[in-house]
Amino acid sequence: MRLGKKILWIIGKFKYVIVIIGGVLIITVLGENSMMQRYKYARQIAELEDEIEKQDMRFMQDSLRLEEMDRNPEEVRRIARERYFMKASDEDIYVLSDEIKDKNDYAPVKQD
Repeated sequence: MRLGKKILWIIGKFKYVIVIIGGVLIITVLGENSMMQRYKYARQIAELEDEIEKQDMRFMQDSLRLEEMDRNPEEVRRIARERYFMKASDEDIYVLSDEIKDKNDYAPVKQD
């Protein structure tokens, strides 16, 4: 019993300190509205705003390209040839690649 009384005396003496420390822990670490969660949300919002800017820029570029395609039918042919490798009936298309092949692609085949 003596230990229990001592613990209650310590709690009674430092009750304000315990409540303040508990409140600070709840505000900074625990809970859905804690400072840590707010930091994570702020970082996520910044990333999403960057993504919105990129998408807006892409939308503007695509809108300009679409506008150009509406005004100039030759632009449609150019895009069809460049992107989709379409060709006229009297043309041949050669696709050149800048990719570097792996050394194993050129290795001779061993025959047993």
